[in-house]
Amino acid sequence: MTIAVSDRNPERPHFERRIRRLERDILRMGALVENSFRLSHQALFARDLTAAEQLPILDKQIDQFYRQIELECAALIALEGPVAQDLRSISAFMQLIRDLERIGDYAEDLGEIAVKIFPYSPHPCVPQIEVMSHHAQAMLATSLLSLADLDPQLGRSVKRLDDVVDTAYKNLYHTLANERDIKGVVEPILLLALAIRHIERMADHATNIGQRVAYIVTGHRG
Repeated sequence: MTIAVSDRNPERPHFERRIRRLERDILRMGALVENSFRLSHQALFARDLTAAEQLPILDKQIDQFYRQIELECAALIALEGPVAQDLRSISAFMQLIRDLERIGDYAEDLGEIAVKIFPYSPHPCVPQIEVMSHHAQAMLATSLLSLADLDPQLGRSVKRLDDVVDTAYKNLYHTLANERDIKGVVEPILLLALAIRHIERMADHATNIGQRVAYIVTGHRG
């Protein structure tokens, strides 16, 4: 799968090949981040510690892509002298991969939370957190599809999905913060509060990706 961009500089085939390779690498990085989010969900809600063990390995691969793509973007700007949409795209790509890298970091953090919370009985609000995580994963999938198709409308639509996640976060945080008559240690409640914060931030980064796609295509932010 490649990003759907028309041939912008047919007179510069070497530059075009580098751009195409860059785009493919970004989508590969996106696929790894999607997988890391899926594994963190599995670790936390299916209580699958094997999935949690895979996350640090995956995060190293994501970080490697991040460094590689960032260097390539910098080299393209410095050596190829891109203008207009090419420069806009490369600049947006540099910001976009940062969003992807952060989602991968949060996924690894969720895996660590899954390990720490495993000995405790599931909290009653876990099913609601699971739904919140599903929404955030759908946002990431939509933002990556908007990137692959360079669809600004689809990219902007991610923001509407984010409202659902924000509302879930506020409701769940209120529930956890106002817990009464806690039996035993408070660690699982603190861990769940941290988990919903991570998921909310992952959704924010997915929103950023969608908005950056709109910027690449239209030149306008938001």
